[in-house]
Amino acid sequence: MDLRFTHEEIAFRDEVRDFLHREIPADIRRRVADGRHPSKEDIVTCHRILNARGWAVPHWPTEWGGQTWSPMFHYILQEGIQRASVIPPLAFNVSMVGPVIATFGNAAQKRQFLPATANIDIWWCQGFSEPGAGSDLASLRTRAERDGDHYVVNGQKTWTTLAQHADWIFCLVRTNREAKKQEGISFLLIDMKTPGITVRPLITIDGAHEVNEVFFDDVRVPAENLVGEENKGWNYAKFLLSNERVGIARVGLSKERLARARQLARETQVGDGTLWDDADFRKRLAMIEVQLKALEITQMRVVANASKRASDKPDPASSILKISGSELQQATTELLKDIAGPYALPMEDAHEGSNEPPVGPEWAAMTAPVYFNNRKVTIYGGSNEIQRNIIAKAFLGL
Repeated sequence: MDLRFTHEEIAFRDEVRDFLHREIPADIRRRVADGRHPSKEDIVTCHRILNARGWAVPHWPTEWGGQTWSPMFHYILQEGIQRASVIPPLAFNVSMVGPVIATFGNAAQKRQFLPATANIDIWWCQGFSEPGAGSDLASLRTRAERDGDHYVVNGQKTWTTLAQHADWIFCLVRTNREAKKQEGISFLLIDMKTPGITVRPLITIDGAHEVNEVFFDDVRVPAENLVGEENKGWNYAKFLLSNERVGIARVGLSKERLARARQLARETQVGDGTLWDDADFRKRLAMIEVQLKALEITQMRVVANASKRASDKPDPASSILKISGSELQQATTELLKDIAGPYALPMEDAHEGSNEPPVGPEWAAMTAPVYFNNRKVTIYGGSNEIQRNIIAKAFLGL
């Protein structure tokens, strides 16, 4: 398989790089590069700039804003966004609920939700994990009972990212408690302004308000907000999670961090020289770079094979990308933290306006928060232990 870019792909890569550096505000890209949590306004700004260009939802059907691109063009855009330190389009909208509605939703749902979702006029959050159902998601207990033209929802979701900003939440709910646990789940769209919904913040170890608990107390949801068939939600969830896992690899992001680590190592004084003069450090960086190149080739193979698969069937190879990609993200954040050395110890709050000024170089202040925040990437989207089980079953027949 020839994985070299064609002349057209190289031209598109250059177009992406030029557009992102010209149109995305430099102050936003600088905050992203420093590892700061973006504000809601920053996320919306980047999302809408990309959507106006036709680049927010290129993988959607063309009637809803998609592009007739090859899989490699999609890959080039994704990597370009990551390498330019641009906030990507909101994943809950463009990579999760949007493709589910486009694939399994009815005509009315597509008309109501897809244009607004593409332009982030609706901000979505994901209601999957629960206190007793994380990696074993099929054990979820939030229930939805039919009452005439409505479902009545009761239960709790947790680790709900950016729910404090969300207009709607897409939820997995149990609609049949007698069926096998994977077969009694439905996919429901819920307006966050509905009475009975409570959002409570969870402050993470880096000091940020990124995730939340969401409680449902007799929340009445119109039955027309059911996506697809009742009790078939597990199939839609597997489709959604497969899309999420491919994106979690974030090859471009890890490339950018490695490039930054190389530059900082050349500038960091150690004794009579720099950190770059340390052979052990260069060996460590080279090992990460080799692993990253292997991941990139694997992802390009997955992308190249994407057009050969049924659009509604999850690709088990996405589990390989998820495992390797998430572990490399952790390795690159650890590398940057170690370059900062003792300057990483007085950990700066992840929010703008920290109470304490950075000690040492300003770039070092965020290395510890970013390192701690990236502990989660091997868990969300399905823990890496679960991904290994998927690989064992899909490829090894175990």
